[in-house]
Amino acid sequence: MNIDNLLNQAKQFSHSPVTMSFQESWAQGRTAFCGLSAALLYTAMQSKVAQGRALRSLTTNFIGPLIADTPFTFEVELLREGKSASQVTGRIIQNEEVVVIQQGCFGNERASDIKVSNADHHQMPLPEQLIKLPFIPGRTPNFIQNIDLAIAEGELPFTGSASSHIHGWMRFKDAPKELTDAHLLCLIDTWPPCVLQMMKEPVPTSTMMWNLEFIHPHRPVAPEEWFAYQADTRQAAGGYAHTEANIWDSAGELVAISRQSVAVFD
Repeated sequence: MNIDNLLNQAKQFSHSPVTMSFQESWAQGRTAFCGLSAALLYTAMQSKVAQGRALRSLTTNFIGPLIADTPFTFEVELLREGKSASQVTGRIIQNEEVVVIQQGCFGNERASDIKVSNADHHQMPLPEQLIKLPFIPGRTPNFIQNIDLAIAEGELPFTGSASSHIHGWMRFKDAPKELTDAHLLCLIDTWPPCVLQMMKEPVPTSTMMWNLEFIHPHRPVAPEEWFAYQADTRQAAGGYAHTEANIWDSAGELVAISRQSVAVFD
């Protein structure tokens, strides 16, 4: 089941309540990988927002595991819909428990004389020149079989590296029909937390909070294009790590800024 099949099920929430599930091929351990659960809930929330309002920011808290092959539902509340902005909250409910909470801000573009161009750029080699992360059953998360990752800097998880950053490229192996913000939301979270490469053996980790800001307007992107990703650890101590990442399209245009808080049980 590819990403379009899953997102299309979540879109049906605009018409009536939806009960859906996902397959083990999209799991990370015993739960959906965070990018998938965030993308599905965002899609359900977007269906309740005035048409044409772009996603400006999205904050997701992962409360508990979202289990594969087990039905779940959505709850969405439109907090406020003003002339140009909408504030929405959403929940994923599985086995009568809240497992994901999300708050999104959607807004129309407004006329403004203030313009500041992005000054952040990357100098990474093209993905065709880089080593691709292989899918190894039983060793890499199941969802990796759906994603191409090309690593430019940083190491694989649990290799005892001194590095705390990871840079590279990403795209869907099975390209969707069109690439929307929901697809990009799913794609951005496919990278492992930066600090995992610093550990010498596998340990449990859990993303607690993820904040994503989308830069608009951005140019249309072909579904098969690569996106550049650079994530750095801002601070880590006491079992928690805080990371920030920039995401560019293949033309070097900044499209999103990501921030995560990760719990590490080492």
